[in-house]
Amino acid sequence: MADKVKPDWTGNDLLSRFVNLMIQTKPIYRLMTHQARQVIINTAEKNGISWQGNCQTLEKSPAKSLLGQIMNPDIVYPDYYLVPFHAYDEGNLCWKAAFEAVPATQSLGLRVWKNEDLTWQEAQKRLRASFHQVLEPYSPPEVKDVLDIGCSVGVSTKALHRYYSQRQNNPINTIGLDLSPYMLAVAKVTDEQQEISQWVHGLAEKTDFADNSFDVITIQFVLHELPRHAATAIFKEALRLLRPGGVLGIVDNNPRSEVIQNLPPALFMLMKSTEPHSDDYYTFNVEEALTRLGFEYQTTVPSDHRHRTIVATKPV
Repeated sequence: MADKVKPDWTGNDLLSRFVNLMIQTKPIYRLMTHQARQVIINTAEKNGISWQGNCQTLEKSPAKSLLGQIMNPDIVYPDYYLVPFHAYDEGNLCWKAAFEAVPATQSLGLRVWKNEDLTWQEAQKRLRASFHQVLEPYSPPEVKDVLDIGCSVGVSTKALHRYYSQRQNNPINTIGLDLSPYMLAVAKVTDEQQEISQWVHGLAEKTDFADNSFDVITIQFVLHELPRHAATAIFKEALRLLRPGGVLGIVDNNPRSEVIQNLPPALFMLMKSTEPHSDDYYTFNVEEALTRLGFEYQTTVPSDHRHRTIVATKPV
């Protein structure tokens, strides 16, 4: 890992300000987001993931008919969630984003180990396992209730549920929470074995769950999509929801990663164009924020050469 604490293309550095100026120029922004999306699609198609096939299958599924029963009409979406990101003008609040999230997530691991000859299934398994292995030593001996915050279409949620289910004999109650009812509809329809207890449409900063409800809470590949005030509010809520001795696990891009810091200009410009809160994320001292809120900070580990896992526990 690099000595630098963040990439030069984020924060208030000269390079970062130049990239931001480019992104604010609408024709250039449109070109960048189009190209960013094509990079992910090309990764999928080259590795046996049918982008169009996945989307067409979901288009024909019952997902759209589930929207009404999943959507919480009382939700007031925060401003940060209503800006374009991931190359979608509506962000996560549309069917296109929800349907394409499945092949995009399948491609995620392949982007990490792009120089290795892995299937997308092998890469995905390695990506999830690298997180679970760091979480394991800090997890309570017996885990009954698990919450996956920002669960998207549920790939992370099902992997987490299976990990803890295989770890012990007692049944696990796992809940996926997300702010997009579109993503949750896809999560529900692709949860073919109905492994997950609930898919909940809710605001992570203010949930309806009772105090001390969960043994494990995770935030997987979500933090870089949040301004720090929202992340801090979510941490505070997670502390309320965890049982004493419970564990919070966070996995996301590693600001100290040499791979992230040394991305070619074309790639970091594409990445930044689709992630409006990048500057905030890469300059945010997550460990300090967790400690200040009352967590017992445990560790930060490079779980692979692009990502870090941060673990904190609720005091007993």
